Amino acid sequence: QVQLVESGGGLVQAGDSLRLSCEASGSTGGSYGMGWFRQAPGKEREFVATISFNGGITDYADSVKGRFTISRDNAKNTVSLQMYALKPGDTAVYYCAVQKGIYGSRRETEYNYWGRGTQVTVSS
Repeated sequence: QVQLVESGGGLVQAGDSLRLSCEASGSTGGSYGMGWFRQAPGKEREFVATISFNGGITDYADSVKGRFTISRDNAKNTVSLQMYALKPGDTAVYYCAVQKGIYGSRRETEYNYWGRGTQVTVSS
């Protein structure tokens, strides 16, 4: 079992930056991709960003490309999401997840462990 705890969410204004972190604990041995997803009120959860086991491969949703950066520190079992130029449309609960595979993925079904999420609210 892997436990994931997200932090760093909050209320910010449009144009501000925010950094989310996710710490993994438990059975964290081995290699795995990680991802960030988000769910806005009344909408389905959607892919935001993913990173491979060694950080060498990253992928982003078109809506955040160029504004968000995913990174990981395997020594600390953490994955981060640096968010710049936030927009009201970025308002959502953000979840980190551990992938079954190692190269990262956009598909939710590829992930078997999820955090409880952290709220990000961007005011206009």
